[in-house]
Amino acid sequence: MQKKTITKLSVLLLATTTILSACGSNNNNSTTGGKSAASQSPGTTAADGKKEVTFSIGYASGDPATKQAIAATVKAFMDANPNVKIKDISETSSSAYLDWLKTKDAVGEFPDLVEMRDTEVFADAGKIVELPSDLLDLFSDPPQVEGKVWNAPLSVNVPQGIIYSKKAYADAGITELPKTYDEFLTIQEKLKTSGVTPLVVGGKDIFHMGFWVNKFLIDDVYSKDPDWNSKRTAKTVSFTDPNVIQAMTDFKDLFIKYVDKGWLSTGDNQTASILVSGKAAQLFSGTWMFSQIKEIDPSFEFGFYAIPDREGKVNVVGLPSPAGWSLSAEAAKDADKTQAIKDFIRFFFAPEQYATYLASINAIPSTKEKVTYETGEQMKVALGLIADPNVTKSLAINNWWGANQIPPQFRNWYYKLLQDLVVKNGNVADYMKQADTEYDAQVKANAQ
Repeated sequence: MQKKTITKLSVLLLATTTILSACGSNNNNSTTGGKSAASQSPGTTAADGKKEVTFSIGYASGDPATKQAIAATVKAFMDANPNVKIKDISETSSSAYLDWLKTKDAVGEFPDLVEMRDTEVFADAGKIVELPSDLLDLFSDPPQVEGKVWNAPLSVNVPQGIIYSKKAYADAGITELPKTYDEFLTIQEKLKTSGVTPLVVGGKDIFHMGFWVNKFLIDDVYSKDPDWNSKRTAKTVSFTDPNVIQAMTDFKDLFIKYVDKGWLSTGDNQTASILVSGKAAQLFSGTWMFSQIKEIDPSFEFGFYAIPDREGKVNVVGLPSPAGWSLSAEAAKDADKTQAIKDFIRFFFAPEQYATYLASINAIPSTKEKVTYETGEQMKVALGLIADPNVTKSLAINNWWGANQIPPQFRNWYYKLLQDLVVKNGNVADYMKQADTEYDAQVKANAQ
């Protein structure tokens, strides 16, 4: 059984203000604020007499709200600390974030402060260092890898679910939310019959594929066996087992019958507009989409719910995982740069600043200190899912660690395989045989 630190989360909901207490997601190479990001020579001082320091920051910005929220925090920090210049090298391509980071490393541009998602990969490669000990008290019992804390978690993993147009549901005669997966499929038929495309998917961005893939994997695999990945590595379970076949059959059938036909060329950043425009009735995504939808049309009425499985159980992403801000091994060699990065992390998680960040993407805080921000109807549903002991919390296929870590390149390969499965209307069992073969090959390659 994999040893992992499970963070305890308690949530107190008030009428209009939510107090969240947590114990426990175009490479422009631009410089935030228009300042030069060239390294300062030793001893250079700013106008206020403080030594000038420059460091780079890299983060995943697949969704616009997250990119905007982090960029705003970076700017606010530099405004408050004019001696510090931060070079923003956020990832904004449709490529996988892991691949983008590896490319940055290969060309000598690995960020000094990096949003780390594949912690074990980069820790084992010696590219990041443990979170400085004087920052540990910001968080309660953060997840550990190999007995060490490597990250300052940006937030707690939030549940994903159906974001739906209330008008589309009303027009289709849908008056109740589904209590089982079969009832959810009935809703899709009603929407389709009403003349609207039931679902929009941003399949152009490979990370977006994971939302639906993991919904079915969590329902049929991880909710029942959190250690499935380690058993797959040991070859005691298989992608051709009935539970995985069922999950991927449901995935394929849903895409073929109810997803907008242009899904493979649709970007994640287009999905909110397609939903609001009425071209599609639903989007399966996370809470970070709420602010994007409201920004496009503040009057657009939408709801949010988690899709139940066939037995009526609700299973969602919601466990903590070792991810967040990490200090590069190279930056850790520079005392001034390290201090500036530590100052930035403290600034980022300071309650007033952190509340602004959380509110902009509807996130759940990871800090020990309580953070208050106003939440809407949809976010209250998400918080209720996290707080509900009857809701099974899990992780996506690539977010497990330790013995349950999958080969780092497998996730993207698998998602692309499933895209091909849908496009070619392939045989699920045959495709899952390919998954077994590739998984074993990657495990063997990584062991060499």
